[in-house]
Amino acid sequence: MRWLPLFLGAARLAVAASTTTETETEDEVKEYTKFNDVPVPPLIELTPDNWEKESKASKWLMVKHYSPYCPHCIDFAPTYQTLYEFYYTSKPVGDENANFTTFYDFRFGTINCVAYYDLCSAHKASSYPTTTLYKNGEQVAALKGVKSMSVLSEIVEKALEATKPGSRPAKLELPKPGEIVAPGYVPKVAATKDTKGTSNVDSAKDVPKVDLVKDSATVEQPVKDTFITGNDEYLMPTPKTEDKAAEKVVDKVVDKAADKATETKATETKAVESKAASKADPSVEATAKIEKAKGKEEEEKKKSTSPAYYEAPALAAAAAASIKGNKPKTTPNPNGISQPLTAESFQSQVTMTQEPWFIKFYAPWCHHCQAMAANWAQVAREMKGRLNIGEVNCEQEARLCKDVRVTGYPTIQFFRGGERVEYTGLRGLGDFLAYAEKAIDISKGVQDVDAASFKALEEKEEVIFVYFYDHATTTEDFLALERLPLSLIGRAKLVKTRDPELYDRFKITTWPRLLVSREGRPTYYQPLTPNEMRGTRQVLNWMKSVWLPIVPEMTASNAREIMDGKIVVLGLLNRDDEESFNGAIREMKSAASEWMDKQIQLFQLERQELRNAKQLRIEEAEDRNDQRALRNAKNIRINMDRADRKEITFAWVDGVFWQRWIRTTYGIDVKDTGDRIIINDEDNRRYWDQTTTGNPIVPSRTSILETITKISQNPLNIKPKLTISAFEKLFFDIRMTFSEHPYLSMGCILGIAFGCLSWFRNSARAQRRAGHGTHFKLEEGSIGAPSEKGSTGGFIQSVFGGSGGSSNGPKAD
Repeated sequence: MRWLPLFLGAARLAVAASTTTETETEDEVKEYTKFNDVPVPPLIELTPDNWEKESKASKWLMVKHYSPYCPHCIDFAPTYQTLYEFYYTSKPVGDENANFTTFYDFRFGTINCVAYYDLCSAHKASSYPTTTLYKNGEQVAALKGVKSMSVLSEIVEKALEATKPGSRPAKLELPKPGEIVAPGYVPKVAATKDTKGTSNVDSAKDVPKVDLVKDSATVEQPVKDTFITGNDEYLMPTPKTEDKAAEKVVDKVVDKAADKATETKATETKAVESKAASKADPSVEATAKIEKAKGKEEEEKKKSTSPAYYEAPALAAAAAASIKGNKPKTTPNPNGISQPLTAESFQSQVTMTQEPWFIKFYAPWCHHCQAMAANWAQVAREMKGRLNIGEVNCEQEARLCKDVRVTGYPTIQFFRGGERVEYTGLRGLGDFLAYAEKAIDISKGVQDVDAASFKALEEKEEVIFVYFYDHATTTEDFLALERLPLSLIGRAKLVKTRDPELYDRFKITTWPRLLVSREGRPTYYQPLTPNEMRGTRQVLNWMKSVWLPIVPEMTASNAREIMDGKIVVLGLLNRDDEESFNGAIREMKSAASEWMDKQIQLFQLERQELRNAKQLRIEEAEDRNDQRALRNAKNIRINMDRADRKEITFAWVDGVFWQRWIRTTYGIDVKDTGDRIIINDEDNRRYWDQTTTGNPIVPSRTSILETITKISQNPLNIKPKLTISAFEKLFFDIRMTFSEHPYLSMGCILGIAFGCLSWFRNSARAQRRAGHGTHFKLEEGSIGAPSEKGSTGGFIQSVFGGSGGSSNGPKAD
């Protein structure tokens, strides 16, 4: 209806009749871009109908095979477009007036493989994007995947140099994807100015009129519930009425469209008049089109570089979670008390919502629960209005406690929806509050950071897990990410980023990617497949292996985690002496970093040696033409499993607070001896406190590295000391042997038992034989003489007959 006034009156009919041609011209110009202030026509869209014609229309033709739904193709689009614009506007050496397309007979085009799959299949484009260079319709080069500008330019330059030798510059400076000018380009003055500084081209007032027509055309497009970021479009579900945040996003889009429509009605007449004026003055029309193209380029550039471009996936995930009702709708813990929970209230308030809860499971008769009650009540008061605090009496709610796997009292767990994590820290008020503060922070979701905020975060956090994502990261990836933070409460910080500066800093080239930054040192999560990145259990197992700082403080809650299965360089430090303490920590961190670097180098060297050995076997088999040996050599698996080697880690402990334990275990008192270093092997109940020269190990990089190098090579290089007595060590070694080698130990026991049994049996037989031999001696005494046991004589008589006598005597008649 808004176009109806344009057709009223005879004068308007003439203008309307001419708008068809004008509209078509504007649609064509609409697709024009601008590079180095030169209008650039759109890329040639190739179809099965025009392929034969276009492929033979020029000597060289570079074609991008793509899918409009492929994330990699979307990512590659600015690179290919900028490459085309750069070359289209480039000039050969020595001829500034030459046209690139005609001079080199080189053009660029694209094929939509979703619309024209058969054509792409005929070109053997099996993956997207695939960039192919054709010469006279025949393929001469093909690149699969997303390639950089320099890789593409290398192929183009070879073709151009082959066509016109010596016409290309020796050094080529390429623009970055999305840029609209080449490096070093100096804009030319488009119009001369008079002495007053005003332009001689009287068309500035007409440019806004053309822009308004463009704006009105934009308003005519249907408004979608989407986040649009550059080349990416994230579809969002229709928001529910109760979701205020989602409604605001949609309302802003609708209000903006309404404002545009109102503005369009007021400017349509001016736009038509501008068209009529452009007919009378062609320079006005040309200037308006150029300004329109320039305005579009600036708009696209702003769109692609705006913060929303980097935040859209995170906003999409957050909005989706909000629409599902995952945001708390009530004030947590309004009364500042620990709320008693029953099975029914636990289900309705805890498991069926996404509100965070810190819950204690206890028994009234438990003395530990009674001792903790005051601290728990204080936690509830401190967390008023911030975090829900609850408690469950397991005597009354036995079934509920069994369902959440309570095995002892008190058990403290943190819940968020259907997820939970058990609190394993100390039970002091400060420990509870510190954990609660971090739980509140985690409950807000995974924070999105840029380079500046990440740098500030590094100053506060020792361990930071960083999740790198891009526009192709899916909802499944974000949902898997949101399941991780609960297990990290009190351990480390988890953030996500899409900042290119952080990509460059940590050398990220594939997405999504996960790493941990400790003291600025990155450690990467090696698996990269989607299933491995979304496997919560696998990712958490890796996180547990690296979530300690490089030099953590050992406390009662993490002592087992630090000490078990490792050789620990343990600093016994006096925190009260601040200057000495800071220096000792600095030296330990320096030694730890240097040791880690050394281990990485040794690992790489060992792996390279194994690869070289495998390659030698392959070459040897090839020289002998031994196919069986060649297969065996190729099947050799390079195993870098270091399960048989103990990891060496670093930690420190407050020597004053743990004075009694340190004195009884290691015989050291830091108040008397000062800061000391001991190297502890908890699995074997031994430790080292002296260097190779017999001097105590002190918090010094040189002293530490010198000692652990000797111990790692051979623990017996330096005589260890025991943390238990020799008698206890004997039983400990027996017990450890049984636990580490149960079958071998059982076999040894059975072997010893069988040997003992055989020995006793043979001894018994020997004794019996010796006893029988004593009474069966016929030459001793007369046969009639009675034996000691009284039965031997009868036996002999029954055997030899008669009543006795010598065996050599005469027989009776």
